[in-house]
Amino acid sequence: MVEFELPDQLTEDFLARIPRQRLVVAELLAEGVIRSYSLALDRSMLWVIVDAESEFEVMEVIAQLPLSDYMHPFVSELFFHNSPEPVQAFSLN
Repeated sequence: MVEFELPDQLTEDFLARIPRQRLVVAELLAEGVIRSYSLALDRSMLWVIVDAESEFEVMEVIAQLPLSDYMHPFVSELFFHNSPEPVQAFSLN
């Protein structure tokens, strides 16, 4: 799990990078690299669950995020992460 502390003041450059951030996050979610992505209501913290084998792999994912230069990450290894995601998705077709 990565906890990001976000800046108090959001610069124009930060705000301009948000659309690209959302696109990259959507791609990583679709690929299963990111399992969850949550932003605090006051926009001070961001929590991301990354599916990776090492902290190095997590840092590689963080480096892909357009806002990474503005966020201060703290990485914690999780023993497990429960979510309602099905193990296998079945098609009814």
